[in-house]
Amino acid sequence: MQELNLPPFAHKLTQSGENLLIWDILRRKAVVLTPEEWVRQHVVHYLIGHLGYPKGLLSLERGHAYNQRQKRTDLCAFDAAGRPLLLVECKAPSVPITAATAHQAATYNQTVGAPLLLLTNGLQHYCWRVDFAARTNERLNEIPPYSQALPT
Repeated sequence: MQELNLPPFAHKLTQSGENLLIWDILRRKAVVLTPEEWVRQHVVHYLIGHLGYPKGLLSLERGHAYNQRQKRTDLCAFDAAGRPLLLVECKAPSVPITAATAHQAATYNQTVGAPLLLLTNGLQHYCWRVDFAARTNERLNEIPPYSQALPT
């Protein structure tokens, strides 16, 4: 798998037939290791190990409805009350982050309602703070640690 510009983590790989699997600490099972999954697992471990996001408040591939269609978020972090805090959209490293991918993530977030939005392909990361009331967003230079991500 490709080197990403996220810190490495102790990962557990296994082989199942022709598929390489990676242990997912949130789903507590081995999942097929696709390029997008490699990015998702790095982000999960970075949020938990480096930014203090509680493992129990992270959810992978949670379903939500948008325009009467079922969609799935790649990763969502919640606050202690169960409100969405950070919505993460992961792409494979080979997928460039474009205005169209940013629009897709922002569109999903209209349903989810997280005040923080992260878009990453493991090489490029874009994070925004969204103010739904003012209908504005502010580009952040880094992903806020959990303690700073919580609304005041």
